[in-house]
Amino acid sequence: MRIFDPHIHMTSRTTDDYQAMYAAGVRAVVEPAFWLGQPRTSAASFLDYFDSLLGWEPFRAAQYGIAHHCTLALNPKEANDPRCVPVLDHLPRYLVKDQVVAVGEIGYDAMTPAEDTALAAQLQLAAEHGLPALVHTPHRDKLAGLRRTLDVVRESALPAGRVLVDHLNETTVKEAKDSGCWLGFSVYPDTKMDEERMVAVLQTYGPERVLVNSAADWGRSDPLKTRAVGDALLAAGFTEDAVDQVLWRNPVAFYALSGRLNLNTATVTDTTHEGNSILRGTPATAPAGA
Repeated sequence: MRIFDPHIHMTSRTTDDYQAMYAAGVRAVVEPAFWLGQPRTSAASFLDYFDSLLGWEPFRAAQYGIAHHCTLALNPKEANDPRCVPVLDHLPRYLVKDQVVAVGEIGYDAMTPAEDTALAAQLQLAAEHGLPALVHTPHRDKLAGLRRTLDVVRESALPAGRVLVDHLNETTVKEAKDSGCWLGFSVYPDTKMDEERMVAVLQTYGPERVLVNSAADWGRSDPLKTRAVGDALLAAGFTEDAVDQVLWRNPVAFYALSGRLNLNTATVTDTTHEGNSILRGTPATAPAGA
């Protein structure tokens, strides 16, 4: 089973996690920029963080046979902090980097006017840079948050087919699917979705445009939840091809919209599946000073 985790925060994970992920079949990840766990004191802290996502983390992942890309943005939680908002002025010079495969994660946390402004501005940046967007739906009032998100997407220059709406659940999946966006589901030990619920969603709605991620971060989370979903799907009678579509081909197809996806670091023996012809580039190398 080959696995592409399309949303995981490896900055907050250990090298033991990389080893376990590789053993479980993970060969590629995308790491969205997110908050540090405590308030930033200036926009400058984003820049060191972005540099780490572009240099150190891909090098660390490559040591374990895992291809690493990132998405960069002002995240929804910090969009409400005036000390953080100036990072929007710095984003254009980062969004041209080869490792950046989307603008994200953007969207809503508390659904404030400041979040409205940041979301609209960053969807415009995605359109201007030819990148797709990874959109975070809020943890509370999810259906209202999804509807507000889709309204902003429709008003933007970015087509719905270039937007991945993440952290969906049973209350939001139908409207998200009907919108034409890609569908993201985060599987957690206690919250969000679990393996059994994910199986039920896929039985109802099918595997098209569906991406499953662990969203593993600082808190209680599990970077092997993608493998757990794959095993649960097989146990429920899904074919190996359907599992491969959800856990590999769909994330490859979405992030390939950036034109920058490079999976040469990944050890993938099966090259017969649709989508591999779009990969390009060279294996990750150590950043200066590593």
